[in-house]
Amino acid sequence: MPSPHRVAVIAPSPVSMFNLAIPELLFEQVRVDGGPGYEVVVCTAEPGPVTTTGGLELRVARGLDAVLDADTVMVAGTGHRYAPDPRAVAAVRAAEAAGKRIASLCSGAFVLAEAGLLQGRAATTYWGLADELRRRYPSVNLQGDVLYVQDGQIMTASGYAAGIDLCLHMIRTDYGAAAANAVARLALVAPVRPGGQTQFTQTPLPPERGTAGKDTRGWAMLHLDQALTLADLARHAGVSVRTLTRRFHAETGVSPLQWLLHQRIERAKELLETTTLPMDQVARACGLGTADSLRQHVHRRAGLTPSAYRASFSRIATGAPRTG
Repeated sequence: MPSPHRVAVIAPSPVSMFNLAIPELLFEQVRVDGGPGYEVVVCTAEPGPVTTTGGLELRVARGLDAVLDADTVMVAGTGHRYAPDPRAVAAVRAAEAAGKRIASLCSGAFVLAEAGLLQGRAATTYWGLADELRRRYPSVNLQGDVLYVQDGQIMTASGYAAGIDLCLHMIRTDYGAAAANAVARLALVAPVRPGGQTQFTQTPLPPERGTAGKDTRGWAMLHLDQALTLADLARHAGVSVRTLTRRFHAETGVSPLQWLLHQRIERAKELLETTTLPMDQVARACGLGTADSLRQHVHRRAGLTPSAYRASFSRIATGAPRTG
């Protein structure tokens, strides 16, 4: 049984309870060969009571020594951005120098920036704090309009639910699409949708804002291998094409055909990760038609050819997480 991937979550004071809960809630759902895929430890600069941004107190027993044994170090959001604890700053700086994967949630990006980890790098934070981060750390290549960004071994998420998206991206990177999708289903959220590998910027569909067309979307997901048309979708929904299009825009933020293409590409990536099917069979199974069409769409979305994507993310050979 492979050893769990060790995650140290630093809780600055005052810490966001929501941020702090996300890694453990998601990572603890991952199972590998019957055992845990992750081991999550919450730590802080001064073990003991830690104030939350809501005025409550949490007791954190572990100090920053937990960072030494971690494979990934995450910094939760904090309400004290102007003078991050120098011990936390030093811990993430040392972790980065040791080659560990570093991530921040929401205002945790200020700790990474203070440590110099974001200098010249693409990064993000909560949109309401973007101007402040830009003023304080002008060398950061701030991307304030995205959910999260990966630049090498450094990952930053914007606010609130974007932390869930980032954790799902980590699970997908470490254990593959099937594991990430399983956790997403348990958490009742959309699965992660990774893009380029050098500098990652997530471009998911907007959150769904209605359920009137849910049955038709579910039906379409079961028939992605077929040449579905607007008329097919409208017929299943029992509405006109115009009503169907309006409903899709209202509930998903995109047109029916854009939604279908997005789902086909996601299905293709999952098949590339979890099967050894030839490229033409992958293309047919997800409704993209030909291997050339598969190549075009996967490269546009992921920045990799299908064969390179499979080589990078296939979970066929081993269940062990990727490190480095």
